[in-house]
Amino acid sequence: MARYALMSIGRFVLLMLAVSIVVFLLVSASPVDPVSANVGQAALANMTEEKRAALEAHWGAGVPVHERYLSWVSGLLAGDAGTSLKYNAPVSQVISERALNSLALMSASWVASGLLGFALGVAAGTHRGSWIDRITKAYCFLLAASPTFWIALLLLIVFGVALGWFPIGFAQPIGKAAADVTFADALHHMVLPAITLSLVGVANVALHTREKTIDVMGSPYMRFALARGESKLEAVRRHGLRNLCVPAITIQFAQISEIFGGSVLVEQVFSYPGLGQAAVAAGIGGDVALLAGIALVSAALVFGGNLVANILHGVLDPRVRLGGAHG
Repeated sequence: MARYALMSIGRFVLLMLAVSIVVFLLVSASPVDPVSANVGQAALANMTEEKRAALEAHWGAGVPVHERYLSWVSGLLAGDAGTSLKYNAPVSQVISERALNSLALMSASWVASGLLGFALGVAAGTHRGSWIDRITKAYCFLLAASPTFWIALLLLIVFGVALGWFPIGFAQPIGKAAADVTFADALHHMVLPAITLSLVGVANVALHTREKTIDVMGSPYMRFALARGESKLEAVRRHGLRNLCVPAITIQFAQISEIFGGSVLVEQVFSYPGLGQAAVAAGIGGDVALLAGIALVSAALVFGGNLVANILHGVLDPRVRLGGAHG
């Protein structure tokens, strides 16, 4: 266990280092001028050369990328993630203000997509070839082939514009003070984006669970249980759920990266103030400090999800523990 913990820490440090380097290199190779992107063309045209040179020096536009990276890393190790050019605030403050919205959105959609995908996969696998199986596969294939932003726009047009059941954007009512926003208001604004992410995330879990269920239903112990007079539901509940939960949990935690990637598009469509929307604004504005901070947070979420999946895999499947002990 100590060796596994040390290896995990080492992989995490290398991941953070690689992600930060890639972000700095990509932003430096981008043709976006941070001065014009954040000041605006009109203000830039009326700006003196001295003022522009001062802004470029303040934002490090002319500093080589390796010097800016080393300066940023030294500040990060000291607890300072830099200042956001787009929001004119510390990166840690911008991320902390928007992380709650994104985490609430992703958590709700992640749990809902996992439960719904697992239930659909078990139902389709136990009734292979039936109408339940055909509808489930058609639903999953359709969603897997549909862009996330298209589904978000479709739901927004139907349920936000045509029916008026949900707000068309933002995380709280327009014109309402943040102190007066209730939990019901925040939940009402989050429902439609969460439903969008849930619908997209169902496909992978459902299809993988279906295949595993088919394998379990054809196993000797399941055929013996059915021959003994147990119903399919009872046999699956008593003998199959443990074997079905292991791959489902692994896939569910592994698709945290897909949930985060989908949230970037969903937050743009619904104007939802989360990390995804901030990442797009940082990329367009050449805000390398904010983009690097969000990239590190997202990489940490993905790494944590995979780590939890590996741990739970060993807890739920004794063969993994035994194999690790013998290895």
